[in-house]
Amino acid sequence: MILRRTVIGGMGAAAAGAALPSAAFAALPMPKHAVEITIVDVAGNLALTQKAIESYRQAKPGVVSRFAFTKAPAPELPAKIGAMQQAGMMGIDLVLTGTDALSAGLSQHLWLDLKPYMSDLPDLQQIYIPQAWKMQAIAQNHGVIVTYYPSGPLIEYMPDAVKTVPTTAQELLDWAKQNNNKFMYARPSNSGPGRTWLMGLPYILGDKDPHDPVNGWDKTWGYLKEIGQHIEYYPGGTTQTMRELGEGTRDIIVTTTGWDINPRVLGIVPKQAEVGKLANFRWVTDAHYMVIPKGVSKDKIAVLIDLMNFMLQKKQQAFAYDQGYFYPGPAVAGVTLDMAPQDSQEAIKTYGRPEYDKWIAGYPKEIPLDAQKMVTAFQMWDQRIGAQKG
Repeated sequence: MILRRTVIGGMGAAAAGAALPSAAFAALPMPKHAVEITIVDVAGNLALTQKAIESYRQAKPGVVSRFAFTKAPAPELPAKIGAMQQAGMMGIDLVLTGTDALSAGLSQHLWLDLKPYMSDLPDLQQIYIPQAWKMQAIAQNHGVIVTYYPSGPLIEYMPDAVKTVPTTAQELLDWAKQNNNKFMYARPSNSGPGRTWLMGLPYILGDKDPHDPVNGWDKTWGYLKEIGQHIEYYPGGTTQTMRELGEGTRDIIVTTTGWDINPRVLGIVPKQAEVGKLANFRWVTDAHYMVIPKGVSKDKIAVLIDLMNFMLQKKQQAFAYDQGYFYPGPAVAGVTLDMAPQDSQEAIKTYGRPEYDKWIAGYPKEIPLDAQKMVTAFQMWDQRIGAQKG
């Protein structure tokens, strides 16, 4: 997340808790000397996990000498990794990604197959929240979920500017026509709210097949094209939509639970901003994954599998509450807000919304498109919708 503040304080190595069962890595022995691990984040995930990752290094200084953290836009990463792999010089050890770069990497065969190492991890079906376990299938054994949330799509608006709040897709379209360029969402291939909006609309509109963007989204593509006539441009990421809402340039944007809470915590969006949902709403769930590019050395793979074990501990998962960025955040069951750092608890108490827990419990949850269909949907949006704005 570009607008991110410093990562929350939290637990040190002494508070790391008992590790989950981990195999002896007979096939992949741990390195004899500490290694440096390079992690690229294309999902804003470090806001949720960096402190926990650093705790691993503190707990095992003989294993990791240093974590090098970098960030990159999701659409740009697959080509970069592909070039490294072709050159035989892999400079990235672990990628933290949402379903966007995960899917692109799967379609291009960039990620290491983790199936041989799944026995070295805990039983994911047993420890995950049920919907997180369903999301795990999207990775096709090429990644492990580290954080999860129900996502959206929701609309966010300033109550002083929007006197009559749209409650249906048609009302939102009518509002956009009457308030030209005051509605906005970001390019789906690099925006959690954008892609949740793209995949949630087929349910809201009653399209023929919400899981078939080619043959089942006639209503969705028609709606996006029509409402697009009243959208000035599509930002390359969600952050810009939040800034423009906060500045008053836009009055309604697409959002998710986390993207509603966290920018208000940070003061990017005024606290008094409100959220709503459209008729026929269903959650389109989202998750962040830990994936290893092909070409990473075997000694580092052993460390990374051990790190994945560590990150699935409840005490490390509690960091994921953060300041609401991926609300709730933990993928592992039984991780409650009272286990999170105090500043996370205070942020969510102040800026969270009581209705979220009711909506999460009360509305159906749908998993996103599978990898190939998601890539196809992104391409179709770029060609049919995004290209209309140059």
